[in-house]
Amino acid sequence: MDGELSLPVAVGIILAVIAAGTGGLIVAPIGMTAETTLMMVLPSMLVFAVVVFVVGVMHGQHRANS
Repeated sequence: MDGELSLPVAVGIILAVIAAGTGGLIVAPIGMTAETTLMMVLPSMLVFAVVVFVVGVMHGQHRANS
């Protein structure tokens, strides 16, 4: 592997991490229902992932240009 990630690979990795976290929260005995997890936690995880991904790409572009 040459160290470069394509957009589909990067998005796949992010979705796999979110799926693992969501699945873990659903099966964990913490008193939160699956509906709460899917309606509140999952959307916030997706929004956070998009924000962090965009900031990371912008930072990478800045580092590459300087």
